[in-house]
Amino acid sequence: MIMHRLWLTFAQTVTLCVALLFAVKTLKPEWLNFWPVATTITSSTATIVEAPAGSDVRRPGSFADAAQKASPAVVFIYTSQEVKAPRPPLLNDPLFRHFFGDQYGAAPQRRAGLGSGVVVSADGYILTNYHVIESADEIEVASNDGHKYKARVIGSDPESDLAVLRIATDHKLPVITFGNSDSLRVGDTVLAIGNPFGVGQTVTSGIVSALGRSHLGINTFENFIQTDAAINPGNSGGALIDTNGYLIGINTAIYSQSGGSMGIGFAIPVSLAKNVMDQILKNGAVTRGWIGVEVQEITPELAESFKLPDTQGALIAGVMRGSPADNAGIKPGDVLLRVAEKPVKDAQSMLALIAALAPGKPARLTLRREGREFAADVVIGRRPKPQPEEAR
Repeated sequence: MIMHRLWLTFAQTVTLCVALLFAVKTLKPEWLNFWPVATTITSSTATIVEAPAGSDVRRPGSFADAAQKASPAVVFIYTSQEVKAPRPPLLNDPLFRHFFGDQYGAAPQRRAGLGSGVVVSADGYILTNYHVIESADEIEVASNDGHKYKARVIGSDPESDLAVLRIATDHKLPVITFGNSDSLRVGDTVLAIGNPFGVGQTVTSGIVSALGRSHLGINTFENFIQTDAAINPGNSGGALIDTNGYLIGINTAIYSQSGGSMGIGFAIPVSLAKNVMDQILKNGAVTRGWIGVEVQEITPELAESFKLPDTQGALIAGVMRGSPADNAGIKPGDVLLRVAEKPVKDAQSMLALIAALAPGKPARLTLRREGREFAADVVIGRRPKPQPEEAR
């Protein structure tokens, strides 16, 4: 009986409180302003929060500063070349030529190409790939700010796939800052800047995938930086930079089965590019050492056949008559082990070591013949210029 009365009192009290709250809410809602209630925001009255403008914004992992520093010095290169169109078979018919002569021959056509380049001097010198300007009879350079210039070739080096152009300008150009490619490590972040497919300046990012890539059959002298930064046709000759905005390579080639980027690109280290550029600007061409031999890799089968202890070195497969190597007594079958006390790992490294020697000066080579090592003093010659494709 007592519990029944308590429950009845509780129920009446709750009912009275609810009725009182309803009356106040209806008649005097301002009395309830102290009560914290949730606010529903509709789309028309939504309050948005904006990030601080300018330098106050933190962008962890952004490479915008590096790209902004280097981008003005990367230019677009457009080339054209006059080519003869295929002659229609009918024009070779003697009867047709008897009546109409040769005035109906096919008109010449122009072949267009595109690439990128890097401004290395404020007075208009530009570094790019040789294959970008190869055989071109007209070269136009467009800067990132829209200016266009006619360019001329100062010099080129097909064996390293590099060329130096110059444009005439009455104002100073933005210049790239050279970095140190020798300090690169696999895993370092890099950016590729260029003009892929002619769409305009583009920046892509990736890492250094490998260093010292060679034996690719791209150039005679190969020591590529491999990167997975997206590189596509039109990027050739453009800049590969580090996260400081410093030039560390010249984008040169891609590995692709479709013509587009597949995550493997190759760049010429800036150390090699600078050496070639300096020689072109100083001498108009690149001078390399030469001894006049043909070499080949030492495979395990060859090592066993020649009774060699290992596959280190380069096998002399042929010696040009009257060459520096011939004059020094080097013969086919000899194995070149060291050049000026620097070890020869393989045929590719031997080529680079010989090329680095100054023509006209002697150098000591260490070789193995019939199981015995011997030294030969060779007066280094000048490496002949490569023949053009059409002359080969």
